[in-house]
Amino acid sequence: MKNWGKLLLVLSFVLFFTSCGKQEQAVAPETTQVPEKKVVVTCAGDCTLGTDVNFGGNTLPVVAKQQENDYGYFFRNVAPIFSQDDLTMVNLEGTLSTRGEREEKTFAFRGKPEYVNILKEGSVEAVTLANNHSMDYGEESFSDTKEALRDAGIDYVYKEDVLVKEINGVKVGVIGLYDLDGSAEKTLETAMTKMKEAGAQVVIAQIHWGIEGENTPEGSQRALAKKIVDAGADLVIGHHPHVLQGIERYKGKYIVYSLGNFCFGGNQNPKDKDTLIFQQTFRLDENDELCMDDDYKLIPCSISSVSNANNYQPTPLDGEDAERVIEKVKRFSRNFTESALKFSLWQESGLKIVDDATDLNNGERPAKGADAETLENEEETSAEKENRSEEKTVDGEKHKNTPEHRDVIIL
Repeated sequence: MKNWGKLLLVLSFVLFFTSCGKQEQAVAPETTQVPEKKVVVTCAGDCTLGTDVNFGGNTLPVVAKQQENDYGYFFRNVAPIFSQDDLTMVNLEGTLSTRGEREEKTFAFRGKPEYVNILKEGSVEAVTLANNHSMDYGEESFSDTKEALRDAGIDYVYKEDVLVKEINGVKVGVIGLYDLDGSAEKTLETAMTKMKEAGAQVVIAQIHWGIEGENTPEGSQRALAKKIVDAGADLVIGHHPHVLQGIERYKGKYIVYSLGNFCFGGNQNPKDKDTLIFQQTFRLDENDELCMDDDYKLIPCSISSVSNANNYQPTPLDGEDAERVIEKVKRFSRNFTESALKFSLWQESGLKIVDDATDLNNGERPAKGADAETLENEEETSAEKENRSEEKTVDGEKHKNTPEHRDVIIL
């Protein structure tokens, strides 16, 4: 009996300590995944959604009528890119109005107010109006343009009228600067003060500057661009030359001096139809500070889906055409960008990063022409010089620089 008693005693101790161990076992707390704070911003070039009253032929309004006012036609080939980002911005040149008197200038652009649906159906969320065509039909027409944009839910910036909107938990600020009259630097100070007061965590600066038809920015532009970055901009996007210019990286921020034309009703068949889409992903770290992860894409495009005319349908390029645009931009950038630029091609499966010219041709370099290294160091070709000469008359004005979707706040 003693043995049985001892056995029962031992079992009691074992059960006691086993149950205690279970009670004291720590229960892991449930972890909540914090959503990543990031925003994908896409920028494209000059969009003139109309024509000059003196133009004949196959103008953008004629094409719109041929398409039975299917406004989705114009951005159809780039909509898959624009629709997958968080914010798409373009430079809107011209007015959307039936009112106002034409200004005395070589070219003045105007389109119907309903052409705002080209932007809306193309997944464009914001535009800059800080350019030399916003007032082509006076203040009355300019007011109509802003009203058409507001009614379509498209945001705009214009000089001291800036934009701050929260997207995916990130406060994104956009400013629109105009420097053909030398006023950008003064506007910059006021605009950046508004950015800081609104708590903008990412700031995009759109600026109208430079000389039409020139592929190289002036020294004054480069100096101004650096002042814009120093003032707090995280990306600088340039417009007005109507042709591509180079790209510079300064203090980890990108300066795209000119994206060229995009959906451009100001010329029915420009010789230079090359353009770019610039897309950058901005991320905030756990302290809500902007990460310097250099996540951007350059997408070579044409302003037209056909080569013999402008059908006002911007289209991503591939093959030799894409390689030609890539090498052109590399050449334009070589004097002020030390690191290699990253380009992407649009495919049905999405964007593909192009690391080398061989990626454009199924692993083989094209049989004709020089290789990428040679092309990058070539001087400007006579054909490009001819293109630049023609493009200088796009607006008929040669200017030189002088010494409410998501939680929207328009300041």
